[in-house]
Amino acid sequence: MLSWVAKLSLPVERFKKHMGFSAHHSIMSKRSNTDLLSLPPEDLARALEKHFRQRDQPTYRIDQVRRWLYEGLSGSIDEMTDLPMSERDALKDSFILTELEEARVEVSQDGTVKHLWCLSDGEFIESVLIPTRKRLTLCISSQAGCAMGCTFCATGWGGFQRQLTTGEIVSQYSASRRWAEHHLGTTISNIVYMGMGEPLSNRKAVHDSLSILNQGYAVGARRITVSTVGVVPGILELAERPEQFRLALSLHAPISELRLSLIPLEKRHPLPEVLSALKRFNQSGGKRITFEYTMIRGVNDALELIAPLVELARSVEAYVNLIPFNPIPYQNWEPSELHRIKNFAKNLNKHGVPAAIRETRGRDIDAACGQLKAHALVQLEKPRQS
Repeated sequence: MLSWVAKLSLPVERFKKHMGFSAHHSIMSKRSNTDLLSLPPEDLARALEKHFRQRDQPTYRIDQVRRWLYEGLSGSIDEMTDLPMSERDALKDSFILTELEEARVEVSQDGTVKHLWCLSDGEFIESVLIPTRKRLTLCISSQAGCAMGCTFCATGWGGFQRQLTTGEIVSQYSASRRWAEHHLGTTISNIVYMGMGEPLSNRKAVHDSLSILNQGYAVGARRITVSTVGVVPGILELAERPEQFRLALSLHAPISELRLSLIPLEKRHPLPEVLSALKRFNQSGGKRITFEYTMIRGVNDALELIAPLVELARSVEAYVNLIPFNPIPYQNWEPSELHRIKNFAKNLNKHGVPAAIRETRGRDIDAACGQLKAHALVQLEKPRQS
């Protein structure tokens, strides 16, 4: 039997055949129709009001559809059983409802759950459920692949395929929550946009998805975190929103020259410019900033970097997450030694910067973003090198 990595390394059509995807999957529903999951709640109400008015239907039909989407977590229009069959058919003629195909689900020994979802055009994306004692966090993707090219990140190794639609982003939440409530007996408490892709390079879809998750599914804004490597226009747009969404900056180095060797976007949006945008975000009120700092042995873990990191963090009141590097197939880097990571955290705390070491989760199932695909690409290369 093929291993999980080998399954993923198959070309899309062979992979779908092996996994048992039906032939209709590649020619799924009418893309010209409006996706119900792509509409922020106010737009959804207007679209449904127009639809049902044209069919001489009562206005309570709008609430029926809304309940199926946001409370019933409906995966298809056919599931909306308190609507007459004729109305469900009419909805399907005018709208689609994005439904992700569960290509694979892996459960780690530590309880972390990774889903591989197949999109209607055969692209694959990942989402991860991360349980702790007090919460269940969902990590979602905003793009199929990533164009940022960060040297420590596995996602970029597979290249950039396309932007996700709003419905494809929201559907990760809906489908993952259905899975969690059925298999884990609990619901999702927090959402982080830290999966595949750069969220602020897909701003329209991400902003609409934030509105839907917050206003439609009633996920509190403070429980939703958007990650970025430093897309300044996106940070400024997020600062203008009234909701208190959180922001996580993939910092990874507190000095511009070193950061450029890790994050190519540093050339377009250098650290001083990013910091200025973060100050604007911080001044907009109640919106916590986190610095994500991957600790790579001999690369960005020198003790001399603690002082500039403290200066940056204090300037925007940032919390610092120290993350042991997750090894990836095409880099020979190793994670920093635990004592060095602890020393970083201790020094940050000593200087008034709240810091913590993020626990590595799901390593046995390649749960870190993009690792699964990176390992698959290595498997593809091996025959060519032999």
